Amino acid sequence: MDERAALSLVGGHVEAAGDDCAVVDDLVVTTDMLHESTDFPGGTTRYTAGWRAVAASLSDVAAMGADARAAVAAYGAPEFRDDELEGFLRGCTDVCEAVDAEYVGGDLDGHDEFTVATTAVGRTDDPVLRSGASPGDAVCVSGTFGRSGAAVRLFEDGEAERANDLFRFEPRVETGRVLAPYATAMMDSSDGLARSLHQLAESSDCGFAVKYDAVPVDPSVGVVVDDNAQRRELGLHFGEDFELVFTVPETDVERAMDETPVQISRIGTVTDDGVTMDGEPLEDRGFTH
Repeated sequence: MDERAALSLVGGHVEAAGDDCAVVDDLVVTTDMLHESTDFPGGTTRYTAGWRAVAASLSDVAAMGADARAAVAAYGAPEFRDDELEGFLRGCTDVCEAVDAEYVGGDLDGHDEFTVATTAVGRTDDPVLRSGASPGDAVCVSGTFGRSGAAVRLFEDGEAERANDLFRFEPRVETGRVLAPYATAMMDSSDGLARSLHQLAESSDCGFAVKYDAVPVDPSVGVVVDDNAQRRELGLHFGEDFELVFTVPETDVERAMDETPVQISRIGTVTDDGVTMDGEPLEDRGFTH
């Protein structure tokens, strides 16, 4: 079975599955696994790998509107080199410090491929789930899209320094906390904006009508591609951008935008059913592990 079928099977057996984090009392907890062959292109430094791996889990905490508290990482590699391991640990520590969390260690193991498994824990007494969107709500996103896709293109072109800079994203923890009182549903965009909209619509049993021109595509995309089809692909389907996709009542849109520390863009409106872009069905396609 493919990844989506596997996730569906898990959801059928684990009642707590389905949101970006599991909720246990007033804690939220999430775990992720990244591999060199699928997640770290050639030229990715161990510092960037540590930052990005832990940031992926912290992004899930952000999507719940929670305070990030701590993260751990399991590091597997064919051999342990002091410079690589030290760089990795600095990346893990620095991204935690960027969101007022603490990196508290993890595990080491020999592995035939560089692999990282991370877990992050946060705290909130009122988590934002994926299931609360209602027709008439505004559909909004944080930041910009296509940054990771642009980074991969730069890695392929041998521009590793620029690519590593783009690959180190800051998890939207503070933004998630600010949005929590307003958002009716929220998740992160790790699988791509198009797929995230479909996932959010499925969880909330609703639809979305969005406009492509309203989607904030990262300026870096224009550096690596020169036609609209590729720009659209990186912005909508490539994934791995870890921005927040959320819904908010019409009456709270401006207030939420004014209070958040990063750019917030309204891209559409919640409808009764169907996910459309500019009036046409939006393909449910995105990042596949």
